[in-house]
Amino acid sequence: MTPDEHPAEPGEISDAKAADEASDDAKNETGPKRVAVIMAHPDDPDFVCGGTCARWAAEGHHITFVLITNGDKGSDDRSISGEELVRIREAEQRAAAAILGVQECVFMRREDGVVVPNLELRRELVRVIRQLKPDVVICQDPTSWFVAQEYINHPDHRAAGQAVLEAIFPAARNHRMFPELLAEGLETHRVEEVYVSTSQNADTWIDITDYIDRKIQALRAHVSQMGDWDPDEPIREWNREDGKKHNPPVEYAEDFRYFKLD
Repeated sequence: MTPDEHPAEPGEISDAKAADEASDDAKNETGPKRVAVIMAHPDDPDFVCGGTCARWAAEGHHITFVLITNGDKGSDDRSISGEELVRIREAEQRAAAAILGVQECVFMRREDGVVVPNLELRRELVRVIRQLKPDVVICQDPTSWFVAQEYINHPDHRAAGQAVLEAIFPAARNHRMFPELLAEGLETHRVEEVYVSTSQNADTWIDITDYIDRKIQALRAHVSQMGDWDPDEPIREWNREDGKKHNPPVEYAEDFRYFKLD
């Protein structure tokens, strides 16, 4: 896929020829997709793909947020216990998801800050994938260590991305992997498309111009994380830069590295 190919809907465009020939009727034939956004922390989806999720939800796709950790390390306020912070952050994530039109949140409730992409986590993610049966997964980039000269990527983000990708392929589709899940009645499942967010090698830009306000509103629902910081202008600036890379340029976009799996 080249930067000129930027699927607006999951499953809409898979190659250059399809991009040239796709019509609205052809796009609609794909029907609603099931999308799982699997990320490390509450608020991660809203930051990196909130506009895309709002758009896809409005277009009739079913979106589920899967949060691997409970976010219990996400505050410098020593007066709040870890248990209380978990409760707050789950409520904030549900509120943000509702703003975006996301239908479901799944909280895996693993400890924040110590995610390791081991076999135990891979098995649990395979379980979730086989339960949800998503056509499309959005995840974080395991290779993204830095953003410019201002941000070192959280290790949970990288670990979550690696664990999710290894769960998608080959484990979720292979009946010989984790046979105990088959014994639970969880049949194999093949994810069709993957959108990797926060990638240094983005090749896909999705127009979120009509949904930028909703994305910012969803981020503001994460009161414990925003504090006195208003996401409005920084988010607009970030997604405005991505909009310039969309072909043709748009006001706001979100970027991904896209995979169409066999």
